Amino acid sequence: MNESEVVKTVNIEAESKSLVKAFLDGDKRAFDRLIVLHQRMVFSLCFRLLGEYDEADDAAQDVFIKVHRYIGGFRFESSFRTWIYRVTVNACRNRMDRREYRMKNKKVSIEKGPSHRGEDSPMDIPDRSESPLGSIARKEVGRMIHEAIGLLSGEQKMVVVLKDIQGRSYDEIVDMTGMKMGTVKSKLSRARLKLRELLQGKIDEGL
Repeated sequence: MNESEVVKTVNIEAESKSLVKAFLDGDKRAFDRLIVLHQRMVFSLCFRLLGEYDEADDAAQDVFIKVHRYIGGFRFESSFRTWIYRVTVNACRNRMDRREYRMKNKKVSIEKGPSHRGEDSPMDIPDRSESPLGSIARKEVGRMIHEAIGLLSGEQKMVVVLKDIQGRSYDEIVDMTGMKMGTVKSKLSRARLKLRELLQGKIDEGL
């Protein structure tokens, strides 16, 4: 994380806590602003974990319902970002556990998998300087990785998304998922190995 990203994260954290306090003090509009501040991150994580646009959209709505319900229990000495990540991870985990999430049994082909509405996450901002062919190649690689991640087990998917896509630290992942450090590292290692096997020969450069 570079200096500008650190500053941005610190600013978002400070603004989030200010909005939480305002909401708890009776400013109902503060919660709407809190949603706007975090909705891209929440949806992006839901989509990465669940793999389908509509399912991710429903899960993101569940997240903010839970945030609204439990925000009174937020401890201000803690990180709000970590707290809302934990709520998001748990909401997605519950959906995967409850339905034995259908993606697990779909056995989608990496080459011929169905296209997903919202396949390009809202966090993926196109590079305007990139050539059309470069953009197509990047999206194709992203599609293959997205589908390969969809074939991982629920907890493997969780740790690889949080670590390798969202860029969270091991300590943050432990806090967000409730897993032990050794479990996180073990599942991440297995997830990366599985992804390499699934993507062998399909992407010129390895993961």
